Amino acid sequence: MGQFDGQVVFVTGAARGQGRSHAVRLAEEGADVIAVDVCRQLETVPYAMATPDDLAETERQVKALGRRIVTREVDVRDLAALKDAVDAGVAELGRLDIVIANAGISVPAPTLEMSEETWSTIIDVNLTGVWKTVTAAVPHIVAGGRGGSVVITSSLAALKANANTAHYSAAKAGLVGFMRVLAVELAPQKIRVNTIHPTTVATDMILNDATYELFRPDLEKATRADFEEAALTLNALPVPALESSDITNAVLYLVGESGRYVTGTTHVVDAGGQL
Repeated sequence: MGQFDGQVVFVTGAARGQGRSHAVRLAEEGADVIAVDVCRQLETVPYAMATPDDLAETERQVKALGRRIVTREVDVRDLAALKDAVDAGVAELGRLDIVIANAGISVPAPTLEMSEETWSTIIDVNLTGVWKTVTAAVPHIVAGGRGGSVVITSSLAALKANANTAHYSAAKAGLVGFMRVLAVELAPQKIRVNTIHPTTVATDMILNDATYELFRPDLEKATRADFEEAALTLNALPVPALESSDITNAVLYLVGESGRYVTGTTHVVDAGGQL
């Protein structure tokens, strides 16, 4: 018996990384899954983004656990497509209980030098995309009348400043205010809303040349080893980056019975990065 038997979770950015980890782990605990990802390259993003094959692998892993899954290639900036995906998933799977608004991108750039497109794309995906995700999905939780949970992936960048991340930090900090208002509005329906704030996590969004150079601007061509050397200095615990499973463990706490009275909080998983 899993702790989420009979429940359905909606995960954005589910093709790989943290999103896949969340979807698969919840499936292990009995949940069926609605999973979306953009599965194409956005022009301003300096690293390879998820592909249709990545989303298919998430589907394969969930089905291998004996759970049902509905997948769609959806850009979280497209509200109509999000609604279609969630509506189709609920029609097939029967209900919705949990929303994990995980999709996000990173495009490091100096504040006064970044292009308008770079700023707008980060805000549109990382902040407005979460509002669109919630708008498309949460009415199904409300309609179920059973309560539920929303977890929004923010970042340590919402709480601690680093150069070349003004747009990213602004979006991730904006999610905190958004979460708190939503927690107040949804509390009467027994729907809990929290943000989760990871430090660096070893996913494709982090393990790329753009991030290496962000962490090591002193080097002409930074490597992963150079990045890890710098990242070690940011965390109080001796680890350069967390694993997706570390964030998934925190998500399970928030969406499960263990977090039944936890709402409106900023749940930090940062290896002591704020200390």
